[in-house]
Amino acid sequence: MIKIHDRDLRGKTKTGWLDSAHTFSFGHFHDPARMGFRSLRVINDDRVIPGAGFGTHPHNNMEIISYVLDGSLEHKDSMGTGSVIKPGEVQRMSAGTGVTHSEFNGSKDDPVHFLQIWIEPKTKGLEPSYEQKPLNVNKGEFVLIGDRHGSDGAITIHQDVKMYLVHLEEGQSASYSFEPQRGGFLHLVRGQVTLNGESLKEGDGAEITDVETVTIAAQEPSEVLLFDLA
Repeated sequence: MIKIHDRDLRGKTKTGWLDSAHTFSFGHFHDPARMGFRSLRVINDDRVIPGAGFGTHPHNNMEIISYVLDGSLEHKDSMGTGSVIKPGEVQRMSAGTGVTHSEFNGSKDDPVHFLQIWIEPKTKGLEPSYEQKPLNVNKGEFVLIGDRHGSDGAITIHQDVKMYLVHLEEGQSASYSFEPQRGGFLHLVRGQVTLNGESLKEGDGAEITDVETVTIAAQEPSEVLLFDLA
């Protein structure tokens, strides 16, 4: 079964500096039908104006992944990490027993557009840790960017999950097969595709259960995140 999460039904947070869309329940947005999917808990599509951002705030027992689409995101945390995340890189922060951090748009001129993704860890009470890696993109192929082993240069996510990125040119397609008992969640980052014949537009998501193989076909240049979840 494929269940579409229409982008227009996402929760919204809009302030003077932040424009955010929430695929799943988050903050003031609560929808019993959108409480996450398996261990995937949050996909927030955030846009932040120049010079603004999220001040220092706490987290615990969550795998927090940031993926920058445009601009750059400045990160600081209580582990002593200070970094700038740019397009073509992915960051993972394991909050574990507790960490504070801030995320800012360090640019005075350009907005930043990024996805913040939360995954519930398999084990609570982990020691907080941080990781940031460049992405290898091969158009038309599923590229592993995160899993529990940090395989092939991917970030390490402390959960039984595989996180893939695929870039497709117009007319290209790519197929992915799930092992028994596993499910998937697809987030269309950019573009327009069909998923096993069902149309998806930029910002849409799709829960995938009891489906052996999915085929993603691009109607225009597109970028897709796919989570393979226990």
